[in-house]
Formats: sequence, C-alpha cells, structure tokens
Amino acid sequence: MRIFVALVVIIYLVGVGVMLEPTISSKWNSGTASELFASVSHEIPGALAWPVTMYHRTMDAPTKV
Repeated sequence: MRIFVALVVIIYLVGVGVMLEPTISSKWNSGTASELFASVSHEIPGALAWPVTMYHRTMDAPTKV
C-alpha cells in the first residue's frame, strides 16, 4: 500500500511540474527572480488542479462516432 501511495504522489508531483514547465521555461532566462516567482505563484492553483483539468478535458471532448 505504501508503494501505491508513493507512486500516486510521484505521478501527481510530476504532473504539477509538467503544468508549470511553460511558465518556468519562459521566465528562467528572460526575467528576474521576482518575475519568475510571481509567474509561478500565479500558475500554482491551476497546476495543483491538473487532475481535475485532465478529467474535464477527457469528459468534455466530443466523441467520434
């Protein structure tokens, strides 16, 4: 059971990283540290909710018949 919980946590944290990657990569070299922090802190709520976002994208997608 511990391995399962650890796997779920790892997958969740990787998903958060994937959701934050565009923001971090765009500000890493071009902006200051305060701009990077402000951008990441602005994007954190959406990144933490990535499972819900993926669920809605899956369920709202039109089905091909």
